[in-house]
Amino acid sequence: MKTKRKVILAPSLLSADFSKLLQEIKDVARAGVKWLHVDVMDGHFVPNITIGPLVVKALRPKTKMTLDCHLMVLRPDKWIEPFAAAGADVITIHAEAARQNGMDLRVQLARIRALGCKAGVSINPATTVEEIAPVLDAVDLVLIMSVNPGFGGQAFIEAVVPKIGQLAAMRGDRKFLIEIDGGIGVQNAGMVARAGCDVLVAGAAVFGAKNRAKAIKAILKECN
Repeated sequence: MKTKRKVILAPSLLSADFSKLLQEIKDVARAGVKWLHVDVMDGHFVPNITIGPLVVKALRPKTKMTLDCHLMVLRPDKWIEPFAAAGADVITIHAEAARQNGMDLRVQLARIRALGCKAGVSINPATTVEEIAPVLDAVDLVLIMSVNPGFGGQAFIEAVVPKIGQLAAMRGDRKFLIEIDGGIGVQNAGMVARAGCDVLVAGAAVFGAKNRAKAIKAILKECN
């Protein structure tokens, strides 16, 4: 039985053609997309952390869509203000980065909210939901990585699906959204949605399709 919730599709700009990015965005907007997922990383990836705020700043006046910024970086605490100032709507940081750098995750989430953005926390496939349980009252979104962090191409890790149900059970009256990021396509979108996911990040399945509108419709049909 399919879920009755309206699942949000957030195509990842990591899979878009950056030489014609505004046209790419117009294409998915015409097809009904309301969110854009902006992955930013350390190192040589595009968009990398050094140009991430510039990309968001350039996009902000061009679209009314929600700009969902996922900071897959070692020191997200250094980039909260630049992304907020650039016009991000959602800023998500990794629990693993906070742990590795001795950062107080709750403090960083509070900084995001104080700047007027929605605050998200992300976990890698190997991280349990119990690690972020203490901060669930301080977030607007929880992102579960369904591939190992890196530059695309990885297969969807089906073992993460039960985490969606765990989070949904832990949510109670709290209003945070549950987001899945990585390897999402028509073949698994329905399964993920039925598990309780609210936001699906699909990059290659949307921007890699010859007919983006048809691809978006097919994914959402599986979910909604």
